[in-house]
Amino acid sequence: MGARPQKSTTTLSPRTRSAKRASSQKTPPYAGEPKYAVIFRALQRQRASLIQGAEAVVEQRPGLATFPDMNDQATAEADQNFALRIKDRERKLIKKIDEALERLSTRTYGICEGCGEEIPLKRLKARPVTTFCIDCKTRQEQEEHTRG
Repeated sequence: MGARPQKSTTTLSPRTRSAKRASSQKTPPYAGEPKYAVIFRALQRQRASLIQGAEAVVEQRPGLATFPDMNDQATAEADQNFALRIKDRERKLIKKIDEALERLSTRTYGICEGCGEEIPLKRLKARPVTTFCIDCKTRQEQEEHTRG
């Protein structure tokens, strides 16, 4: 009888197993507007990179250590809060990417939510998650500035 290969004793968290399954699955081909194919692939790469980075942080993040010196403790807490704020921003960006991918799949991508006109491809390449053309976004920012 031949020797059986040993099973790996490494245990993966459910989140890691899920991520490995998701990353090993083939991405469906882009079926929308041909001019947006490059943006579609870039959004998918960016999303995968953000998720992979977030999973690494979650798995490697130690609990908050207790330091005898109050200054060291405050610094550690500030560092942890900063890292969590960055992760929250990344989570929001992933949500915007998902929304852009959804608009691409429903063929509503590249249409300004303010005026209904087509957003220039140059703007979409620079900011692929945008939902407003430059004119509408400028108007929106001016209104926000006026309101304070």
